[in-house]
Amino acid sequence: METIPLLTIIALFITAASSGLIGSFALMRRMTLASDAMSHIALPGLAIALMFQVNPFLGGLAALILGSLLIWGLEQKTKIATETVIGVVFSVSLAIGSLLIATDHELLEALFGDVSTVTHLESLIGIGTGAIIIAIMLRIKDRLTLSIFSPDIAKTAGINNSKLSLAFLLLFAINIILGLKFLGVLLMGSLVIIPAATAKNLSRNLTSDLIASVVVALISTGIGLLIATRYGLDLGPVIIAVSAGLFFISIFFAKNK
Repeated sequence: METIPLLTIIALFITAASSGLIGSFALMRRMTLASDAMSHIALPGLAIALMFQVNPFLGGLAALILGSLLIWGLEQKTKIATETVIGVVFSVSLAIGSLLIATDHELLEALFGDVSTVTHLESLIGIGTGAIIIAIMLRIKDRLTLSIFSPDIAKTAGINNSKLSLAFLLLFAINIILGLKFLGVLLMGSLVIIPAATAKNLSRNLTSDLIASVVVALISTGIGLLIATRYGLDLGPVIIAVSAGLFFISIFFAKNK
């Protein structure tokens, strides 16, 4: 693997931190499995962008934002669980994406990621956007937690549960697109899912859960980066493999419930 610029490494770690934070709340909302499906909603946008020779990640971002709005609208209209609605939208997106996909190097890059293609501008955008996601999540975490566990009390307290849900879905979607360059569509959801699940085994309260999830994501990324660089391996699969290893180790330290 070629030497990765420091700016890109910083963007990678900030994306990992925001993924750990997002993942904790996704777990609370029972969106853990849906997290992986969410990343696949980008497929039609990626394929259409490639057809028109546009940056595929702009297409992926557009698809994820539209998908998030659709999921939120269906959730509000039908009152069906978010995970179920995401499953439906995921299935449709996968079908459309499969029809539009053609063999293409850029599409393979979008599916599996390629850190060597990340530009300085993309790194700067990733750093700035990731920092904003983290700042917003920390700002709304108390309201979001109350909205998840006690929606009626949250409503009484003046919290708009609907708008808060939409904000979370949009932040989730933007975070997914941030990681596509590093891990790709097929693996990005795992960086959201696995650190949060690992943290659940280790934490005792909300604060420790958030911290543990972010730390696990950062450690997975750091070790994965070292291994991938040392042995010339693809970065995405190595990071996820390390993250999975930490999850299985955490099982032995899981608190009794």
